[in-house]
Amino acid sequence: YKLTGRMAINLSGKQFQQTQLLETLSDKLQVNACKAEWVELEITENYVMEDPEQAILTLQKFQDMGIEIAIDDFGTGYSSLSYLKRLPINKLKIDQSFVRDILNDEDDRVIITSTISLAKNMNLNVIAEGVETKEQKEFLLKQGCELIQGYYFSRPVSDVEMTKLLNSVDWKNL
Repeated sequence: YKLTGRMAINLSGKQFQQTQLLETLSDKLQVNACKAEWVELEITENYVMEDPEQAILTLQKFQDMGIEIAIDDFGTGYSSLSYLKRLPINKLKIDQSFVRDILNDEDDRVIITSTISLAKNMNLNVIAEGVETKEQKEFLLKQGCELIQGYYFSRPVSDVEMTKLLNSVDWKNL
């Protein structure tokens, strides 16, 4: 299993549109002695598609800093493949609405396997969110989705609890 060692930060559309976002984030990284490669910004495809040309410019600036970019909730919005190929991104996140019923819904399985294939063919990482069962995890791994998040691994926890969890888990047996 691949542990990326990145902290993912969800950006709202309002935050993404702020003109000072790049400077603010850069300052926060410097003040906290945090390397840019330790950070991943997640933005939903709907926010990106509100103004795709501006989004491309903004996302490229983050990429140039060394920050990874993930398109969150992929498949639930109105993205265009012509823009997807131009976006400076590193990762697609499969929305949990597709993961939830993968064991019972053939359409969800097709969407997931197609998204995994699309991402890999575009040299993007893919992560499935909302994984709650061992069976979902095993299906996703079998399809080549190596990054998985959800309640199967942990419910949201505080920073103190997270430190304890990271130090106590036998990662090989997940």
